[in-house]
Formats: sequence, C-alpha cells, structure tokens
Amino acid sequence: MSNAMGRAVSPVYGAEYGAGSGGRRASARTDADGFGALPPAGASEKDTGAVVIDAQYVTWRLEEAGRALLALPHTGHSTRLRTSSLDIVRTAMEAYGWGEKRVRPPVPSAAQITRMDEAYAWLQMIPQEKFVLRRIVGARSLVNPLTDRHLFPWRRLGDAPGADHKAVQRWWAQGVAVIVAALN
Repeated sequence: MSNAMGRAVSPVYGAEYGAGSGGRRASARTDADGFGALPPAGASEKDTGAVVIDAQYVTWRLEEAGRALLALPHTGHSTRLRTSSLDIVRTAMEAYGWGEKRVRPPVPSAAQITRMDEAYAWLQMIPQEKFVLRRIVGARSLVNPLTDRHLFPWRRLGDAPGADHKAVQRWWAQGVAVIVAALN
C-alpha cells in the first residue's frame, strides 16, 4: 500500500516506512510470520532482479538475526542442580500453576533461523585481525524480541574496549561497511 506521497504504508499499523521515515518506524510492522520487522527500503531490486545491499539492509538483517537468536527457547541439559524443579521445594501455588508466568517471545520459524544463520555468517567477512569490529557488530545485533531494544547500548559497548561511545559507533559503521563491500 502507499499513501498520497508515494511512500509505502503498513497495512497493519498504517505507519509509513521506507526512505525518509527512519529505522525505528519500520520495526513496528512485523513480517508474515509475526516476528521481526519488514526489510528497509534500501534493499530494492534493480531492473535485473538483483538485490542491492546497503548498510541499512545489513543492519536490519543482523538485528532480525539477533531477535531470532534471543527468541530461541533456552532448554536443554544443564550442569546446574535445579532444586526448584523438585516437588518438595515448590509451594502449592507453583505446583498447581497459579504463579505468575514469564512473557516469552514467539519461537522463530525455521525460515527465520535459516536467515539468522546466514546473517551471522556475514560476521566472518570481517577480517580476523579486526576482531574488535567483529565483536562490536555482533554484540550490537542483539535486540530484545519483546521490547525491541538493543541489549548493548553504545556506551556499554564502549566500556569493554575502554573507548568512547562515538568511537564504537564509528567502528560499528566500519564493520557494517566491510560486510556490505563483501556482499556486493
């Protein structure tokens, strides 16, 4: 759908997305699976049918991969002793399911997990000697699937290498530029 100005409009929320609307507005609309945001306008097809990959598209794909990774269920065997799983430890309210439940994001589909694997494989395109760029791009891609907020804000990312948050933003942009150059 599009409005009178020719911009794309979400059929779900009626919000504009695409060029000039900013990155956060596009994240309000979910894809057909009900998970993640739709791709930004930067990933457009030319007359030849090839997808043009730019920094906005790479950022979107990495953030979608981070949402899918964090939405995966945390199940499996653990080395911890789970005393809360013993019936003796539980109270009557917990045993009958009357306790509060934690809100969980929807489990990503197989297609989303495949896209996640593909997007995280892009991190290997950053050379091994630039491991700091690789770590910054990977850490910044982790986005909470429920709140749509980054797990690592710029200032917290700067604390690890002992750098200013502005320097970390430049390094992240350099890492994304390396990925875009390798993909194109």
